[in-house]
Amino acid sequence: MKGYLEIAQSWLNGNFDAQTKAEVKNLMDTDPVALEDAFYRNLEFGTGGLRGIMGVGTNRMNKYTVGMATQGLANYIKAHVEGPKSVCISFDSRNNSALFAQISADVLSNNGIKVYLFEGLRPTPELSYSIRLKKATAGIMVTASHNPKEYNGYKVFWSDGGQITSPVDKDIVAEVAKIEDPADVLFAPVEGIEKAPVEMMGREVDQCYLRDITSLALSPEAVKKHSDLKIVYTPLHGCGVRLMPEALNMIGFKNIIHVPEQDVNDGNFPTVLSPNPEEPAAMKMALEKADETGADLVLATDPDADRLGIAVRDNEGNMVQLTGNQTWSFLTYYVLTRWKELGKLDGRGYVVKTIVTSELIAAICESFGVKCYNVLTGFKYIAEIVKQNEGKGVFICGGEESYGFNLGEFVRDKCAQVAGCMVAECAAWAAEQGLSLWQLLQKVYEQYGLYVEKMVYIVRKGKSGAEEIQKIMADYRACPPATIAGSPLAKVIDYLKPEETGLPQSNVLQFFNEAGDVVSVRPSGTEPKIKFYFGAKGSDAPQKIEMLKAQFIS
Repeated sequence: MKGYLEIAQSWLNGNFDAQTKAEVKNLMDTDPVALEDAFYRNLEFGTGGLRGIMGVGTNRMNKYTVGMATQGLANYIKAHVEGPKSVCISFDSRNNSALFAQISADVLSNNGIKVYLFEGLRPTPELSYSIRLKKATAGIMVTASHNPKEYNGYKVFWSDGGQITSPVDKDIVAEVAKIEDPADVLFAPVEGIEKAPVEMMGREVDQCYLRDITSLALSPEAVKKHSDLKIVYTPLHGCGVRLMPEALNMIGFKNIIHVPEQDVNDGNFPTVLSPNPEEPAAMKMALEKADETGADLVLATDPDADRLGIAVRDNEGNMVQLTGNQTWSFLTYYVLTRWKELGKLDGRGYVVKTIVTSELIAAICESFGVKCYNVLTGFKYIAEIVKQNEGKGVFICGGEESYGFNLGEFVRDKCAQVAGCMVAECAAWAAEQGLSLWQLLQKVYEQYGLYVEKMVYIVRKGKSGAEEIQKIMADYRACPPATIAGSPLAKVIDYLKPEETGLPQSNVLQFFNEAGDVVSVRPSGTEPKIKFYFGAKGSDAPQKIEMLKAQFIS
């Protein structure tokens, strides 16, 4: 097995451009630690695609690793798909996203696969939508979602509009793994393969997407009465800047207040440390704008506009940032209430949540007599349930604690535009009952009990960090805690054992105590983190959350 120095040297001697070789040489001369991290392994093409820090090296996002991934995808499509073959491609505002999208388009076209390429940056959910609109074989979204500016990524979608799942994901991963040399990539046309066209997509797809997602509105009369609701919106320098305000306007909201500095598409994300609406610091400017203008609601989207963060006013008039669990709980309650009032709950509808998302959502579904599926972390597993139930059931809505939500079947991924419209519409509906969104959430707690959740992560970077994270997981498997928050351990679920869970294998552990509290532990699939999800129920839930944090985070 080659060591990182030998691999780095092969880049100096190989078929790489002069700038790449110069950057490798500079790392060799100045930063041996960074050199090791850049070359000690290949950037893993996982079951969702690529994600990593941008730069030279086999463990980095660059034109060569992107090209090799795309060649592997092309080889899979050519070997397994009959008839016409096409791929839709979109990209967000990150540095190099447009470049990586163009490289992907060129490689696919040179392999004889037609490409539909968005003319400019577009949200991930619109990419998902476009696949089904164009009847494409697959899709590529160049984004690192909410990760810091150093990252970029590459998500692969299949013909149903959802991210690839088993067995397609593993088969594509295997094809990508076979591409060991950039010389195997068709960066340029070759004799014997007819170059396929690259067709640009633009405003015509936007109009179809907006038409369909705004048709999901449930309370048009309430929106009409409260069309002047003051909504601050920030795209955090990402690609929601145009479509989110336009969608809100289309369903009837006319008072959208921007944060001008953050409307600028900039992959350096100059006004935030991290463009993640889960982080309070990322919401700071929007919250200040809300106080300045007296706004009722703040909406924020991440760079590829699939995640939505919100803030609402509490009973004292202070802006409070809600968690994904809180938002999806009151939103699920709202959607099911309106479906019931509109006579749409006919027994065919269902909701989907992930295993680390609040159990309050399952309790809400049970009260309405609606089936609630529990799936692994990642919206692709929600989309997989939608695909499996086509023609048999009706997807009402689904969400995950990490700020992802969707309603209806037009988009097969989380969609911040759909979620933002639903939250604003819910605010208008609540106002008709004399309630704010904060008061609606409290009403849900009064009916179902207080549920409190908290996610805490530990960062461990580099090769040693990855090894430490794996050791933490191994230690918990070998020696699970005897008690959790003072209550005896009742059950352990190890998602590496699909024969016991009925779900695909995943490196996740869940610990339940006799009081009904839960701790879920999993390494992040996209960042050098291990995540701890704490969930507690009851009037003392906030205190129990603090006990759980003290027990598991040292």
